Amino acid sequence: MAASCDSLLLILLLCLSAQAVDRSNFKTCDQSSFCKRQRELKPGQSPYRALLDTLELSDSRITLQLINDNNKVRLLLELYRLQGNMTRVKINELKPLKPRYEVPDVLISDPLTEPLSVVSQDENSLVLCLGGKERRLIVSAQPFRLDIVEGPQVLVSLNSRGLLAFEHLRARKDTISHKISSTVGSMWDSLKNIFSSKSESEEMTGQESVEKQSDEDEQIKEEEDKPGMWEETFKSHSDSKPNGPSSISLDFSLPGVEHVYGIPEHADTLKLKNTDGSDPYRLYNLDVFQYELHNPMALYGAVPVLISHNTERTMGIFWLNAAETWVDISSNTAGKTLFGKMLDFVQVSSEAPQTDVRWISESGIIDVFIMLGPKPTDVFTQYASLTGTQSFPPLSTLAYHQCRWNYNDQEDVKAVDQGFDEHDIPYDFIWLDIEHADGKRYFTWDPSKFPQPKDMLQGLMAKKRKLVAIVDPHIRVDSGYKIHNEIRSKSFYVKNKDGGDYEGWCWPGNSGYPDFTNPEMRAWWASMFAYDQYEGSMENQYIWNDMNEPSVFNGPEVTMHKDALHGVWEHRDVHNLYGLYVQKATADGLIQRSGGVERPFVLTRAFFAGSQRYGAVWTGDNAAEWGHLKISIPMCLSLGLVGISFCGADVGGFFKHPSTELLVRWYQAGAYQPFFRAHAHIDTPRREPWLFGPENTGLIREAVRQRYALLPYWYQLFYNAHHTGQPVMRPLWVEYPEDVATFSIEDEYLIGKDLLVHPVTDEGATGVTAFLPGKGEVWYDVHTFQKHDGDQSLYIPVTMSSIPVFQRGGSIICRKDRVRRSSSCMENDPYSLYVALSSQGSAEGELYIDDFHTFNFETSKQFVHRHLSFSANMLSSRNLSPDSQFSTDSWIEKIVIIGGSQPSSVTLRNADGTESTLEFEFDSTHAVLTLRKPAVNAAADWTVLLR
Repeated sequence: MAASCDSLLLILLLCLSAQAVDRSNFKTCDQSSFCKRQRELKPGQSPYRALLDTLELSDSRITLQLINDNNKVRLLLELYRLQGNMTRVKINELKPLKPRYEVPDVLISDPLTEPLSVVSQDENSLVLCLGGKERRLIVSAQPFRLDIVEGPQVLVSLNSRGLLAFEHLRARKDTISHKISSTVGSMWDSLKNIFSSKSESEEMTGQESVEKQSDEDEQIKEEEDKPGMWEETFKSHSDSKPNGPSSISLDFSLPGVEHVYGIPEHADTLKLKNTDGSDPYRLYNLDVFQYELHNPMALYGAVPVLISHNTERTMGIFWLNAAETWVDISSNTAGKTLFGKMLDFVQVSSEAPQTDVRWISESGIIDVFIMLGPKPTDVFTQYASLTGTQSFPPLSTLAYHQCRWNYNDQEDVKAVDQGFDEHDIPYDFIWLDIEHADGKRYFTWDPSKFPQPKDMLQGLMAKKRKLVAIVDPHIRVDSGYKIHNEIRSKSFYVKNKDGGDYEGWCWPGNSGYPDFTNPEMRAWWASMFAYDQYEGSMENQYIWNDMNEPSVFNGPEVTMHKDALHGVWEHRDVHNLYGLYVQKATADGLIQRSGGVERPFVLTRAFFAGSQRYGAVWTGDNAAEWGHLKISIPMCLSLGLVGISFCGADVGGFFKHPSTELLVRWYQAGAYQPFFRAHAHIDTPRREPWLFGPENTGLIREAVRQRYALLPYWYQLFYNAHHTGQPVMRPLWVEYPEDVATFSIEDEYLIGKDLLVHPVTDEGATGVTAFLPGKGEVWYDVHTFQKHDGDQSLYIPVTMSSIPVFQRGGSIICRKDRVRRSSSCMENDPYSLYVALSSQGSAEGELYIDDFHTFNFETSKQFVHRHLSFSANMLSSRNLSPDSQFSTDSWIEKIVIIGGSQPSSVTLRNADGTESTLEFEFDSTHAVLTLRKPAVNAAADWTVLLR
């Protein structure tokens, strides 16, 4: 066998322990010394004071010093007014003992700034102009506090509860370890040189600020050491903490706010809960087997973005820090939590609701972006301007994926592929898990199970199908393994605290971990996906990055030791970035292997802010339980709110074996989520869709076919997400921001703004109650065309074939009703337009077409983008991009107009003015008009007139 006995034993133990999460493997806040220290600090008078006489104003920012009156440590505050109604706040030590980590590679560029100007200043306050509508930034000196106000309204306050805490770097009291000095001293010297040469203006600002300190300044007063500051033990693992305490904390108060969302990933409700009396939400990428539901434990990914919403405004807070982070949330009335004297023109009702948010991170600096909205769409645009938009996936990746751990060999893959054809179920991708590689040596194939991988891939290609193979970032330590030898020879592995290669246990046994924070390592990794390097690979093979938290089976909390080294930085500084870097390097490799032509597809388990630029995410190792089906909805909704639209959950559940009812219901739900993949654990019985009897096979087939019919709509939404940052799968409140009834709904959602989905997620359900939003609006059942008024809770009887989906009146949705065995087989098939009329008898929508797989839509504007509109009994198609160049063989096969009246005649007018009469049918029961075979090209201008 390829794996060693020790490796197999380890796998067995992990599988046995996977029956439920072992909470003892993961820290609580009390067990995380920095979280405990910070949480012991209670709201009250802040020791920090702003030294207004150190103010420096430039075109792009304002700086001033803060001093902690308890220990006399000085901080440097930087304030930026950013384009697009955002404010950036940075706080760092004025004179750190060593540079503190600032997160690179997440922002797509340096954010564009706008001038800040001083409106007024007195001995205890400074008022800055932030632009229109009397928007001001108020700096209060003692105690230090920031308030962003608009007219008389406070939008957000920083340090109003006095919870700013910045642990400064310091020398250890007893002695500075010789080992630390010899290991990292020279590296820090090099880094200081880099920092000093990086920006002369920054250096001057700090120097000028230092010169302003008077001779009477008191010396820094060292605080008493507390447990865990210089060394920390968790279970059998020790963290040497060579740099000592370095944590940071800051509180934000949001007057008038009761609903906050975001900070994924947690298996919890869409609306974030009050954490008073419980652990904070934790952001620390971890490999958690069969995670529990409804708790704030950390999971596989971390996006430190929180969104607040009320009927008047939506805002966002982006805490740019990659270290372990905890987020406390408290809801109170404003009078109980707003400390300090408010300026006379700022009014806060003592009875107004308020949410207080406190961020606590182990290291780094405070670097926070406050996105001021005011609309939900504005916040999405603002965040996208910082971290980028969702990558535009190839069309085929939006179709159905079939996966398990593991398909046994090439014959198994062939049999499963044939099974889909025999049972007339479309699919696009089959997946191979870790057993496909030779002894779990990634970039290889097991020579006995997959001796001819190209033959297998060519067989799939002949049917216009594709394959995904797993490539994990733990590398088997084996002198006969080319990948390992090259990484070791280039010194690309993460180092342990003593400077040797860091090693830990994962699926192959003893493994090394490439340092993906190193751009040279990432470039080398990308080069390994070239066809002449990754033997047996072809253009229809894509990649899955799993275990990239990183997962270390014998490490603390099943991850890497925090004192491991990435160049000069500790792992504690970069932990949550690791998975993003793995996915980025892999995506870059897939792009490069095609000469920059083909769009990549990479699925990742670990992620961070900005991961949306590199591919898809799934919700990890869920279980075949009804609760896990339910929780997949708020989990993906939360990801969409923070930029990651390409999200899905393992259909059927990864662990355990689903009942046939649960499996069918999960297919029905998964067909209406962005990433649609079935997956299962190696110990579960096989669960291909045809193994549960003809009736259930038929139900699954129908769910999958519904997905394929709607692929044009999904594709158009992802195109828009790529260009605008708007989420594909959305909570109802995003489109109905003033309707309080939508604010906590998480069992239904919108796809775009025009489809409302309420999956059946309860065992034995005979009905569901869906809320149809929008006073004065109408919704149509997509299966029956029955019309329903908006602004009501509608009870819907359901059977096992029911998938409650509604189309918004006023929308036009494009479908392809000729479903074939894969999406690529449907590329040139005709479109059907479903026109759902509003109460006013109008509708609009879009149609987007390109080659479905290359970057040509971006590099040479090869695409079709049409605006479809219906008004005054006239349906027309207009070009939204006159300068684009693309031709398509697809045509308009059918037009279905829902909610109108019967015409006496229907006329098609072509772009050249010629007219022809169209045949039609009218169903008076549901007011459905069907026009068959208009036969106009999908890229053409045309008009249909109803008379």
